[in-house]
Amino acid sequence: MYAVVKTGGKQYKVAVGEKLKVEQIPADVDSQIVLEEVLMIADGEQVVVGAPRVAGAAVKATVVAHGRGEKVRIFKMRRRKHYQKHQGHRQNFTEIRIDEISK
Repeated sequence: MYAVVKTGGKQYKVAVGEKLKVEQIPADVDSQIVLEEVLMIADGEQVVVGAPRVAGAAVKATVVAHGRGEKVRIFKMRRRKHYQKHQGHRQNFTEIRIDEISK
């Protein structure tokens, strides 16, 4: 059984027991969260697709950790104009573990 959920402007395919890194969620470590934007649920051959969301469906997860991703290096340059700019960015994330998918 798996589901497709939307959080942080992105869509993720999730199954019970797996861990994934999503955009930062303001919740404490070891707290339970509920992802209510479920776009699809598949259980074997039975597939339920929402329009846009599946009514009454929810995914329960536990916050495992908070962290920051790898550094992305940004380099901008205009040739022959003596312009160079260096910049870096590290995106915050929340690691969650999927506990339950309910229809």
